[in-house]
Amino acid sequence: MADEPTRPDVPAAAEAGKTVEPAAPAPTTVPAVAAPDLDPGYTASGVPTFESVREKIETRFGTSLGAAELDAESPEGRSIEEQYEARQKATAEKLEEIRASMHKQDNA
Repeated sequence: MADEPTRPDVPAAAEAGKTVEPAAPAPTTVPAVAAPDLDPGYTASGVPTFESVREKIETRFGTSLGAAELDAESPEGRSIEEQYEARQKATAEKLEEIRASMHKQDNA
């Protein structure tokens, strides 16, 4: 058997009847990813801090106030405000009319 030529596609150990383990794949390098920094508004266990919650609430409140001011200054906002005032005036007049009619019935 030593005089037989070796086949290039078969490892020498396999030709001798030994089992051959497949070669382990070459290790791939994964770029190191830094651990994400903890958000300063949260504790290590992921619970938001009181300060971060207060800051979020104040920010949202300020944003909503600013949006309301901008809406009131727009032509559409002024129109809606005028419609609201007209309805309030009409409601007050109707209420006064109902009260006056009730007093007339009591006096009659």
